[in-house]
Amino acid sequence: MQSSDNKEIDDLVAPLVSFRRDIHANPELAYEEHRTAKKIAEALSELGLEVHTGIGRTGLVASLKVGNSDRTIGLRADMDALPIHEETGLPYASRHPGVFHGCGHDGHVSMLLGAAQHLANTRRFDGTVHFIFQPAEEGEAGARAMIEDGLFERFPCDRVFAFHNWPDLPAGTISTRSGPIMAAADKFEILVEGRGGHAAMPHQTPDAILAASDLVTQLNSLVSRRISPMSTAVLSVTQIEGGSSHNVLPAAVRVVGTVRTFDADVQDRIEESLRLVAEGVAVASGTRMTVNYNRYYPATINNAQAVEEALKAAAGVAHAEVAPHPAFTSEDFGFMLQACKGAYIWLGQGRGDNDIPLHHPHYDFNDDVLATGIRLHVALVERHLAL
Repeated sequence: MQSSDNKEIDDLVAPLVSFRRDIHANPELAYEEHRTAKKIAEALSELGLEVHTGIGRTGLVASLKVGNSDRTIGLRADMDALPIHEETGLPYASRHPGVFHGCGHDGHVSMLLGAAQHLANTRRFDGTVHFIFQPAEEGEAGARAMIEDGLFERFPCDRVFAFHNWPDLPAGTISTRSGPIMAAADKFEILVEGRGGHAAMPHQTPDAILAASDLVTQLNSLVSRRISPMSTAVLSVTQIEGGSSHNVLPAAVRVVGTVRTFDADVQDRIEESLRLVAEGVAVASGTRMTVNYNRYYPATINNAQAVEEALKAAAGVAHAEVAPHPAFTSEDFGFMLQACKGAYIWLGQGRGDNDIPLHHPHYDFNDDVLATGIRLHVALVERHLAL
């Protein structure tokens, strides 16, 4: 990247920090990103970009075409906040109790907006860039909603890329890998039903709490005993709800949890085994069990060629490395990678010791990496759409 570009990008950072902190102070949950989307659309329109709103409800896409090539690239940033109460005490902390940009999507939006500004000014590429601002990444499948709304039919992309800030990596480090990089996310909810009764007379009713306890124990051995040691998976029970009094056996108990996998065959095996375990415990305990199993996000699987392109582009921007392992966290960008070749990239934002993780009430995006993120976006575009 030319030194003049570095100065121009550095000059963009200060106003983008203000933009980012304004979004941070005014967070919006999934499919409620009306203010955020409006501010983004206004900024992109001022650049002369063609802006399309209302895609996947609150998503938007801005397109920038330069030259005559029919080559295309998509760059995606997520916009939504989390239902968490912020505890940072920052001057720009959330003004909306219980809503918080605890995953850095405010930073993602700002980096992509900065890239759009720089590319609109320099125009050193031949083809079309689609800047994709996506709603509802946090568990509500905004990527799928945009795809179902015709995202890739209306805005075809040869490649699509997305970044996520990563506190586990030093600030400025860029990391990605071929194949799985983020896990599929499944949610299970099992309703355990007895009849309910007096706690002093347990012989008169199936004990839903005892059955649920046995169920949790068996579920926690499912991965180690039903899945090959050569495969990788996580099953965690995260909620048990039932009972309202010390002397009453409840009629029902609810057991909820998550499963994370990278391989569809392993995913199938776990769901099948979970259902069989629930059936077995129900028979043994005299209860009835209803299993609701929801595969809400697929694994995020990077295309090998797109990863190679990303690492070459990143090498001219910062320290770039191949990630040794995927993460068990999930990301709905997996839907986009099912529809289009591309790659998901981690951008380090670690400040040093005791870095605060994503989804923590004291988390805040590291503004020091805004310039690195902009440069990486630009490098991806100028490599894929080279003159």
